[in-house]
Amino acid sequence: MKGAGGTEGGMVQFFIGLMMAAGGAFLLTSRVTVSSGFWAFFGHETFGLSLLPFVFGMGLLFFDGKSVLGWLLTAGGAFVIFLGILMNLQIFFAPTSLFHTIIMLVLLAGGLGLVARSLKSSSSP
Repeated sequence: MKGAGGTEGGMVQFFIGLMMAAGGAFLLTSRVTVSSGFWAFFGHETFGLSLLPFVFGMGLLFFDGKSVLGWLLTAGGAFVIFLGILMNLQIFFAPTSLFHTIIMLVLLAGGLGLVARSLKSSSSP
């Protein structure tokens, strides 16, 4: 029987590292607040304008499902909408003590380190 990742590394190390990394990631992300601002992709409040290529492309696809222009406009419009949403996200790290921040980061980094070490072969050349 082989260890984690098919190597001779330790299965126990892998699962302890996985639990540490998951715990650290959970604690870190639970302190983050995500909100959205006003849509301003190409100017002030232009969300409606970014919908035009998508809607026009969908109209072309309903008329002819094999329309290359329809597929390009629909995909491009959906991409612009997706980018606009991502670009307007505001991410804040909630105030927390330095001790808790260090615990979160050490759990995350230490867990990832243990997972990586468990996937490495333990035999020396």
